[in-house]
Amino acid sequence: MFLFLFLAGDMQGKTQEPGRIVRTFTDGWSFIKGSFPSPGAALASRNWQAVDIPHTWNNEDMQKGSPYYQGDGWYKKNFFPDAGARGKRIFLRFEGVGQVADLYVNNHWVGQHKGAYGAFCFEITHFLREDTANVLMVKANNEARKDVIPINNRLFGVYGGMYRPVSLILTEKINITTTDYASSGIYIRQDSVSEQAAIIFVTAKIENTGDRPVKEWMQTVVKDSSGRQVAIERELVALSTQGMNRKGQRLEIIRPRLWNGRKDPYLYSVTVTLWKGDTLEDAVNQPLGLRTFQVIPGKGFYLNGQPYRLYGVCRHQEWQGYGSALTNAQHQTDLDMIAEIGATSIRFAHYQQAGYIYDACDTMGFIVWAEIPFVNEWSGQEGDNAKQQLTELIRQNYNHPSIYVWGLHNEVYSKTEDGFVPVLTRQLNDLAKTEDPDRFTVSTSGYGEMDRPSNRNADIQAMNRYYGWYEGHTGDLEKWLQDIEQHYPDGKVVLSEYGCEANIAQQTEAVSDTGNPGGQFWPESYQTAFHEIQWGIIAKHPYLVASYVWNMFDFCVPGAHGGGVLARNMKGLVTYDRKVRKDAFYWYKANWSQDPVLYISGRRDSVRISAIHSIKVFAHMDTVLLYINGKKAGPYKEGTTKADYIFDGVRLKKGRNIIRAEGMFQGKTYRDEVTWIRR
Repeated sequence: MFLFLFLAGDMQGKTQEPGRIVRTFTDGWSFIKGSFPSPGAALASRNWQAVDIPHTWNNEDMQKGSPYYQGDGWYKKNFFPDAGARGKRIFLRFEGVGQVADLYVNNHWVGQHKGAYGAFCFEITHFLREDTANVLMVKANNEARKDVIPINNRLFGVYGGMYRPVSLILTEKINITTTDYASSGIYIRQDSVSEQAAIIFVTAKIENTGDRPVKEWMQTVVKDSSGRQVAIERELVALSTQGMNRKGQRLEIIRPRLWNGRKDPYLYSVTVTLWKGDTLEDAVNQPLGLRTFQVIPGKGFYLNGQPYRLYGVCRHQEWQGYGSALTNAQHQTDLDMIAEIGATSIRFAHYQQAGYIYDACDTMGFIVWAEIPFVNEWSGQEGDNAKQQLTELIRQNYNHPSIYVWGLHNEVYSKTEDGFVPVLTRQLNDLAKTEDPDRFTVSTSGYGEMDRPSNRNADIQAMNRYYGWYEGHTGDLEKWLQDIEQHYPDGKVVLSEYGCEANIAQQTEAVSDTGNPGGQFWPESYQTAFHEIQWGIIAKHPYLVASYVWNMFDFCVPGAHGGGVLARNMKGLVTYDRKVRKDAFYWYKANWSQDPVLYISGRRDSVRISAIHSIKVFAHMDTVLLYINGKKAGPYKEGTTKADYIFDGVRLKKGRNIIRAEGMFQGKTYRDEVTWIRR
């Protein structure tokens, strides 16, 4: 998402007439589900219902495990141009439509966009009638297609509909482009960033749809977070009527405050304005976080020249009962939970997510992996669309300081190095490096070997490892990591997914070290023990560039049928409805967060059979004590990390038992208490 300024305040003594107008365009829409041969035929139906955007038609059927609707859905809205639109260029910008969208204005086809996750922008100026009602229509279709990634719904469902915001944009005939893959039209490249000085190069793509070449003033202003100007460049630029005008300016910021991840996500702003004499023609504002990213083989990730561990979670963009049609408040709720757990990084899987997400990550300090949905399977027909979606991802998000890597594929394979997947991955890598030479690229394998035909075609090799769930035992992760480090000491490797399922309604006292992914019993206690072991291993290996729990939240998989719940992947650390943080959530919070944490594990396993138990307390505390029915237990032993307090040999009496933990953190006492019944 990018921000537009209506007024600019840096031309002293100049008039300030707004050159660009952006209006929210999310209300007043109507919807009908079904296939119609033409927009006129759809209009003739009487079954339209009023909806607000964001909207999806799959928020219920897909999540219930029953057959869900894949096909066409139509949206319409009447548009009455006001006097302010006269003489302007008029655009519609859609942030996301699942997954193929056709736009019609007054029954005229304007264009088509393929891909559910990137924004797209069409000019509609010449399709509109003045001083009368115009009928805008969007046909959305979410059927799986071999030429559009993802080509199936096996890893996650592709929700149909206009599920992200829509904007109406009005500009002058000379404007910073809106149709460069729906980007901001502004590209900020950082150079020589240090605490002493930083140099940025700002490129603006400018269109002149007037009838003659002109010269206008282009001005770039950098302001700090308080609004104080710290750099400015202004020059007269020639703007041709033929082709896109690319204009660049160089600015230097002296003694900058660096963007430093979760520690200090400091942001400047960059505003580019165009002036015709004293009149403001256009203005676009973009975020600027000055920072350097580096990966040192064998040592991991470095931010601004200092080691910075990247550990975090993967996130799908959907909620129970809402699907992917989320409000900004819901997106923020997800990010707040990820901040609470103490993560430093997020992998946004497996597709471009809402513009609000990347804006918020800039301000919250998360270091972000952004990727395209080239996942799970390939057809051989999706190459052009993969390149389109990667171009959209990069251009629309180029200026976000939080993004460190572009993801090219996830778990798609060929048998030879000249097969479809390796060849396309190399092409995608070249495209990413051409579009953005300064960020890393990554591809992801579901196998644990570096030497596979689809691997090592990007800067970073990621691997999804599910020891203890889909293969082997939970502790096998240790040997895998040791082998990778030994054989590839100069490798740049990410543990891109690890995790297991957990249904909070299912519990067990006896926990093994292998799961049952094909079964119907997925106890939460197994997930808790799994993550205790695996984070204990990961924490000892800074060799990894990053590591990501799969997943932060439970989500919908249309064909899933395990763990006693249909259509659900329950590998999340938080339930699908966001109401319950599982025990494993608090395990990571105790290890990652700098806030006080005191949590008795196993609280939902409240009916016990055995008399003797080991009780675990996850804590970020200076001291921890445990009381059983008012009597002090102990002493404790340390588990897989310092946050793991284990009290062995605790005896429960028959009937009701009160377990209370007390901890001291920076002079303040904290308590947690649960009640268990021993039968």
